[in-house]
Amino acid sequence: MGELRKIQRTPTGTFFVCLPRSWANKIDLKKGASVYLKETSDKKLLIDPAHDFNYSPKKTTLRAGPYLKREIIGQYLLGFDVISIEAKDNITIDVRNIVKNTLRSLIGIEIFEENYSKIVLQCLLQPSGFSPQRILRRIYDIIAGMNRDAVSSFITGDLQLANSVVVRDDDGNRLYFLLVRILRTIIQNPSLSEKLEISPIDCLDYRLAASLIEDIGDLSVKIALKTLEFNKLRASEEVQKLIQSLQKLIFNAHKQALQAFITKDIILADTVRKINTKLAPLFTSIENASKNNPVEILLQILAIISFMRQIYENSVDLADLVV
Repeated sequence: MGELRKIQRTPTGTFFVCLPRSWANKIDLKKGASVYLKETSDKKLLIDPAHDFNYSPKKTTLRAGPYLKREIIGQYLLGFDVISIEAKDNITIDVRNIVKNTLRSLIGIEIFEENYSKIVLQCLLQPSGFSPQRILRRIYDIIAGMNRDAVSSFITGDLQLANSVVVRDDDGNRLYFLLVRILRTIIQNPSLSEKLEISPIDCLDYRLAASLIEDIGDLSVKIALKTLEFNKLRASEEVQKLIQSLQKLIFNAHKQALQAFITKDIILADTVRKINTKLAPLFTSIENASKNNPVEILLQILAIISFMRQIYENSVDLADLVV
């Protein structure tokens, strides 16, 4: 609970307020110690006893159970550095395999200690060494490549390329988990927020932006899976050309949306929404041209362009974060 304290003034005109004794004792604040003062964007004054960011490892313990994989990922995303997994008697082979398979989807966390009844995981990454913007750009680079190749594999019937899209989804997910972990750590540590030059409010926008981009990756995987279902069947040449034109516009939309988000460029963000004036007639043309294809191919085409429409809508939502 907060409390009210009166502002006092020295004879020379300096304003001061006494710090709560309970708070000072809790953090072991001594006479002569330094605290860091910073005015926030909403005109509040932040008092931070750790004027330089000193990261203290967070520890937690889990019991081996049916939801162990989700629990490990959850604790990783919450920023825990040491995760101990304990069993009442002994840890089974199945549990050990679940732990090792889970670690493949997470960056920077390894098995530090292991015995018959306990496995200790430790994250070796320091959050101060990672820029959220750089991670977001890297996630986008992976997802953009997946999107391009997924549509290309559908047009050309390249099953190997479609398979590569599905495989690359894991790389995007691992970076997405890392970004969520770092953003949550920043929100909990004002000093780290200042060091990385990203405010807690910005963290919320980055979290949503990353989610939208990650979803573009998931939609690209769906397109690739449709290609594999197609099994080298191909749409008519007319439809192929129309989808290729559609993909160019959508690719530019999410590329410009990311750039607008990072640079806070409202004009560029507005161009993403205006792309829809070119997309609408293309969607109609594809639907009409698809009617000349066999029914099984027609259904696949309609599914593909539905996924592409969702990708564009995600691009618009990403651009709208600028406003």
